[in-house]
Amino acid sequence: MLVKEYRICMPLTVEEYRIGQLYTISKHSHQESDTEEGIEVVRNESHYDPVHGQGQLTEKRIHLSSKLPSWARAFVPRIFYITEKAWNYYPYTLTAWSAIQNFVVCYGYVIF
Repeated sequence: MLVKEYRICMPLTVEEYRIGQLYTISKHSHQESDTEEGIEVVRNESHYDPVHGQGQLTEKRIHLSSKLPSWARAFVPRIFYITEKAWNYYPYTLTAWSAIQNFVVCYGYVIF
């Protein structure tokens, strides 16, 4: 079996890519936010993990009331949001989502 490997040279370093990734996420969060809805950043701080090393911990509240279909708005309260906690240890990202509304807890966990 013949294996061919192709490499593409990038005009930036890994550290510059990591900073650009954080900037892009921040810019998108700002664009999606308006006066009442959107993304609210609760916590954004450096975090150290013994396994993954130095990283960034971000906690966000994603307000979704206006983005729900009209039939779903009848069932959920006016103030509805999902809490997202993300631990970004480039190139690994751990993300957890939770929603607590009307005593119902939903929880998700993703590793990229």
